[in-house]
Amino acid sequence: MGNAVRTITIANQKGGVGKTTTAINLATALAAIGERVLLVDLDPQGNASTGLGIDRRDRSVSSYDLLTGAADVEAAALATVVPGLSIVPSTLDLLGVEMEISQAPDRALRLRNALREHQVQGSAFSYVLIDCPPSLNLLTLNSMAAADSVLVPLQCEFFALEGLSQLLETVEQVRRSLNPALAIQGIVLTMFDGRNNLANQVVDDVRSHLGEKVYKTIIPRNVRVSEAPSHGKPAILYDLKCSGSQAYLQLASEVIRQERQLRAA
Repeated sequence: MGNAVRTITIANQKGGVGKTTTAINLATALAAIGERVLLVDLDPQGNASTGLGIDRRDRSVSSYDLLTGAADVEAAALATVVPGLSIVPSTLDLLGVEMEISQAPDRALRLRNALREHQVQGSAFSYVLIDCPPSLNLLTLNSMAAADSVLVPLQCEFFALEGLSQLLETVEQVRRSLNPALAIQGIVLTMFDGRNNLANQVVDDVRSHLGEKVYKTIIPRNVRVSEAPSHGKPAILYDLKCSGSQAYLQLASEVIRQERQLRAA
């Protein structure tokens, strides 16, 4: 798929929408089809790092060090249980990074600069995925400034569209001020329960508002997917046959198809 590195940030300012689960399982699915993937954990909670089996004691170099300039990507990236997937883990130090770099003129570009430097040196990765905190803060701005596109997990619930408009406005602001090339990769509907009439209504609403931007794949509510992080494994490794894992594999193939069309254009 060429040498260009594609950087996709996975963002939603609401918590509990399946953002980290999507980051972990999409990264795993991309690695499973032969891509070399780096996941950058920018959430101070560090759930993506934990969900990929990275012990807190092994996080001596983290995304905090990337943002403060104390380490480069090569020093911060750790191999995971998934062949072809590395992660820059997160620590609670990230909670204080905003104050530390808030006066720096390049404060929103720290991650972009670190990733670009790695690419200049000859990146080992074809994809970089960024897992954001559930808020619109300097960490999220760094992720959007560094990304080619934003993938938005959206929970099938009543206020889904309301939160989405705020996020899309932030993307627009980033486009105007920091990253003119930033695009919406797509909206992925998560935590879908087909027995719930409201969930079906939300799917129809989101599709009628956003059309082609919404992935065909819908991620169902699934117990096995919820259990997987406590075992330090992506759902796709924990239980490949469960409906959640199958949905994430389908989502990955949609993303890859979309990428091929982009590259051919």
